[in-house]
Amino acid sequence: MQDLVITQKNENEGKTAAGPQGKVQAREGLFRFSMAQFLVGLVVLLVLYPFMVELKHGEVIENILMMVILISAVLAVGGRSWVLTIILVLPALAGPWVDQFWRGGVPAWIIAGVRMVFVGFVVAQLLRFILRSVRVNAEVMCAGISAYLMLGIWWTSAYLTVSQLNPGAFSSAHVEGHEPLDRFNALYLSFVSLTSLGCNDITPVSKGARMLQMIESTTGVLFVAVLIARLVALYSHEGDGAPNKQTKT
Repeated sequence: MQDLVITQKNENEGKTAAGPQGKVQAREGLFRFSMAQFLVGLVVLLVLYPFMVELKHGEVIENILMMVILISAVLAVGGRSWVLTIILVLPALAGPWVDQFWRGGVPAWIIAGVRMVFVGFVVAQLLRFILRSVRVNAEVMCAGISAYLMLGIWWTSAYLTVSQLNPGAFSSAHVEGHEPLDRFNALYLSFVSLTSLGCNDITPVSKGARMLQMIESTTGVLFVAVLIARLVALYSHEGDGAPNKQTKT
């Protein structure tokens, strides 16, 4: 009887210790549903993007929506790294507007490279959130999907950077001569490569461009496999906890 009381007391203490940790990890961002809001913003951006670029002021609308996405990313992954997050996001926010009102004032590859740095930071923070989670919930699922979509945006910036440095790195029926890729074509190439669908109308020509596409396709496959394995492991661990407790009691 005494052993049973001690065991129950230890279990209660374990629950109390694990409780706050679970709450902290479920709320990595500033608000309760920061991950879900961030995911919704990403989906809206990707769905509306091809229609926005066709509008008269499509570039301005695109910059505004991208600014909202980046701010949502700050709120979702800022956590305890607010200073570093703000330092990285400010150049990413300012770059497109500088190019909008001062065309050619800053090289396009620098603007794309700055965005790569911040998007890479966001992806790293999302993966850190997933790997440190102790249970599967809606925030963890949203973080996993958001990280996958942000990988596509990261590779978009990578293709833009390579294309700006070497305009002949890609060959496309949508691009005349040796002009660099525009943002939509880079986004299109990125996501069809990330999902391993393949792209027939945009072809990487230079060795660097072909290497980027190869690495992205491999990354997309491995990311899905590792993410599913991690979520299954968390779910199995959570499910195995209940029978063990019943056996102890």
